[in-house]
Amino acid sequence: MYQTARIGIVSISDRASSGVYADQGLPALRAWLTEALHNPLEFSERLIADEQPLIERTLIELAAECCLLLTTGGTGPAPRDVTPEATLAVADRVLPGFGEAMRAVSLKYVPTAILSRQVGVTRGACLILNLPGQPKAIKETLDGVFAAVPYCIDLIGGPYLETREAVIRAFRPKSAQRPSAA
Repeated sequence: MYQTARIGIVSISDRASSGVYADQGLPALRAWLTEALHNPLEFSERLIADEQPLIERTLIELAAECCLLLTTGGTGPAPRDVTPEATLAVADRVLPGFGEAMRAVSLKYVPTAILSRQVGVTRGACLILNLPGQPKAIKETLDGVFAAVPYCIDLIGGPYLETREAVIRAFRPKSAQRPSAA
């Protein structure tokens, strides 16, 4: 039997959170994760404004109950884009490889990926990743980096995430692999 995974998904947008337009980040995250993982998933979802104290409180709250926390939006160079600052403020450890890899993936599609300030960090037994804001970019980024996520979660004490290989194949050293729960 697959372990249940509690995953936090946070869309950070002044306009979507105030109802100017419909948020597309949360549905994109939920759809990708549901398709990619065998585990039963419990989502904790938030749609919030680009306010650093609010982002920090939200990340602290969700990291205490989730093994994985994905944010979307607020990673660019605009003055209101403060997601990376909030994420770094609550981090126990920074995992620079995630930010580097996410930008490298995005550079395959758009030259403006160099403007992104995405970060990956841990807080307790939770991995927090900042993703881009558009559904297409969310999918491209997750397709490019998620293979490393399940093993990272293993190492920080989270549940054993099992991926659907048709979507993404998780990488784990042989010594960390378990027989499939299927």
